Parts: sequence; C-alpha cells; structure tokens
Amino acid sequence: MGSLTRAELDAMVAEATVDAYGDDEQLGGLYTMIEGHLAVPFKTQVLGVEVTVRKVDLRDDIVAICHRGRERQAISIVELPLPDPPPEGAEWIAAYRHWAMGGTPGE
Repeated sequence: MGSLTRAELDAMVAEATVDAYGDDEQLGGLYTMIEGHLAVPFKTQVLGVEVTVRKVDLRDDIVAICHRGRERQAISIVELPLPDPPPEGAEWIAAYRHWAMGGTPGE
C-alpha cells in the first residue's frame, strides 16, 4: 500500500463522498469504497491472536467482521491492525481513517 500523502488521502475521501451531505452519507460513501475494493478474506493479528477478516459492515462505524473458529467479533476499521503486506484495497481503509480523524478535502 505504501504511505499515502495527505493530498492523496484527501482526493480519495473526496471521490468517496462526492454528492454526500453530512457525516452519515459520507460514511456510507466510504463504506461503499472499502466494501468494493478491499480483498477479503485476509488474515491479521488482533491482540496477538490470528483472525480472518471475512467482510466489512456498516454500523455506527465501519467494522471488520473477524472470525476465529466459530467465534466472531466486529472491530472498528479504525482500530483494525493490518497485516504486512496489507490486502489489496487497504488504501481505502487509510482514506477512511484519515476522514474519521478529521481529514477532509479543503482543510
């Protein structure tokens, strides 16, 4: 994925949130980009335990649905540790994190 610049992240957020009014619509636009571009399933470590991220979901936040055996846990995409190398489409997670932390185009 490499490290994206602030300008690149701003451009991605702008692409995902075009014609979106308010945080809820912007969140929906970013979810659509993550859901459409993130290659799942992928494995990662959460608190030292290997889990498989099988999908993302839109709740009050964008969450990764992590599985380990028969157990499932939703974890905010903002807090989800990514594997090295990250899965294809992880740049959209970076864009969402940027947006969630207050980075918006035109700042």
